[in-house]
Amino acid sequence: MRRFTYPVKLTRDKDGGFVVTCRDLPEAITQGDTVEEALREAEGAVQAAIEGRIEDGLDIAEPSRPKRGERLVATPVTTALKASVYLAMREQGVTKIELARRMKIDEKEARRMLDPNHPTKVPTLERALTALGRRAEVAVT
Repeated sequence: MRRFTYPVKLTRDKDGGFVVTCRDLPEAITQGDTVEEALREAEGAVQAAIEGRIEDGLDIAEPSRPKRGERLVATPVTTALKASVYLAMREQGVTKIELARRMKIDEKEARRMLDPNHPTKVPTLERALTALGRRAEVAVT
């Protein structure tokens, strides 16, 4: 089972506020004036890091166990689903064209599916996972 909830570290900034870093996704760095704002910004930074890795064809690190003092930040559901489709495609060596054929959809739709700027619907991503022999489960904590 793959999760997309990452531990982040909040460090008090000497000028006030908090700097947020994520050791699993080092490019996810942000800040906020309050803890709440910093955590909201961290969600966006983690999301952007995952989307960037998909666009660049890079691996997406598994979240590590949180260390003392770290907070957990989850990605939006759609981002987690897109990342799951992307990783399953990579693991199986499936191209977007092959995925389109398996899903019986237009190749253009398959190409846009993982685009972070395209609002792919959750049922479409679930169908893609099914075509790849996977399924999504939702956990609410």
